Amino acid sequence: MLFNSIEFILFLPIVFLFYWFVFRSRKLQNLFLVIASYIFYGWWDWRFLFLIALTSFCSFASGLLLEHYEGNKRIQRIVSVSNIILNLLILAVFKYYNFFIENLEALFLSSGYKVDWVTLDVILPVGISFYTFQALSYTIDVYQKKIESTRDPIEFFAYISFFPQLVAGPIERATNLLPQFQKDRLFDYAKAVDGSRQMLWGFFKKLVIADNCGDTVNMMWGTYSDLSGINLLALGILFTFQIYCDFSGYSDIAIGCARLFGINLMQNFNAPYLSRSIPEFWRRWHISLMSWFRDYVYIPLGGSHCAKLKIYRNTLIVFAVSGLWHGANWTFVVWGLYNAILIILWRALGINSNLKGVIAQSSPLPSFKEVCQVLITFFLIIIGWIIFRSENLSQASDYLYRMFSTISYGYHLEIAKRMLIFGIAPLMVIEYLQRHKAHVLQFPEIKIFKYKVVRWSIYLGLLIAIFLIDFSGKSQEFIYFQF
Repeated sequence: MLFNSIEFILFLPIVFLFYWFVFRSRKLQNLFLVIASYIFYGWWDWRFLFLIALTSFCSFASGLLLEHYEGNKRIQRIVSVSNIILNLLILAVFKYYNFFIENLEALFLSSGYKVDWVTLDVILPVGISFYTFQALSYTIDVYQKKIESTRDPIEFFAYISFFPQLVAGPIERATNLLPQFQKDRLFDYAKAVDGSRQMLWGFFKKLVIADNCGDTVNMMWGTYSDLSGINLLALGILFTFQIYCDFSGYSDIAIGCARLFGINLMQNFNAPYLSRSIPEFWRRWHISLMSWFRDYVYIPLGGSHCAKLKIYRNTLIVFAVSGLWHGANWTFVVWGLYNAILIILWRALGINSNLKGVIAQSSPLPSFKEVCQVLITFFLIIIGWIIFRSENLSQASDYLYRMFSTISYGYHLEIAKRMLIFGIAPLMVIEYLQRHKAHVLQFPEIKIFKYKVVRWSIYLGLLIAIFLIDFSGKSQEFIYFQF
């Protein structure tokens, strides 16, 4: 079920009303959330419910076994590693099997040997990368004694399948989300209202900005060779905002929706395009995934507390794996390595790699230096997103070559229209003004916003934009559903 669908608009209020007014006890609420979440997920393809149930059952059982064999490190290690391998194997078969087979065939063919291995005709289960990582974090955290194992299967199944963040995150930790299913929840009007505001802003970013930028990107990317350098850059900027508003829009909807049910999810984006360095960008973009890789891959490899060469090695490994996590394509791996190299350069040169706080932390306007830092960082991010969006490495290199080598100053009308009409510049201004808030519609302490008529005028304006914008096609799926 998609957030941007009629089915979800009907589904959400029904679940909300039953959750708070029919199933009042914690156990019944948890059970109802599991059922609702399985309906939500099965709406797309009911067959994959067995897969998420298998992942949930094995990870739940691993926690019980780890508790049972407390004090026997060898058995505990076997249990933990076995569950991790099982979950990664499921992920590998559905997401990476064909990719590795095709590349092995190409490798043998380049050496003069022709092999014909069997590939699989499988559909990638939506959200499998997200809920697999969530399940893995539970097993690892129990093994490391960061959290006690739960004996309640309903609580655990709710933790894995909680529908607001099931298919595209945030990737929650057991240490944060599971305890929330283990205690009673009372309806909080203020929290629900704030969640509704965040959902509204998320829908606006997705439906008004991302989808309209996406219409032009999807239409023109295939004929990029007809565009001049400046228009290729502009098209890259459109995709840069498409993927941000699409994914952060989903996160806003997910976080806001969870708050309707008394559940707090972690922040997943924090004004990433206002970053003054590439390391800062990666502390602000897809925070739940990058913190997952930091805690479960980077730190176990040695993190930053080792020799410089090992730090650089760890960075390359994390971002290569992060790139592969996004999909079975070399463009994602190269995109990850590109960002790793930038981070290594920033750290090696000591250029603002450990900036604290947001831009213009204690002043209304950024300094000239900060503006330059943001523009340079943003340009490097655009190059990365062009690699990410390309169908293959050949297209990525050709696109970038043409962007830097073709000189022309005429704007393509369609690209210019999308950039001007659909709020890219206003979006950046609004995010800058609200950079200290958890989301844009948490109004600042300015007298005019204390009046309901002002606040409701803004809500109404956003709703009108969502429902009356002249979309060139039906709403698009969220980009990160494919990951």
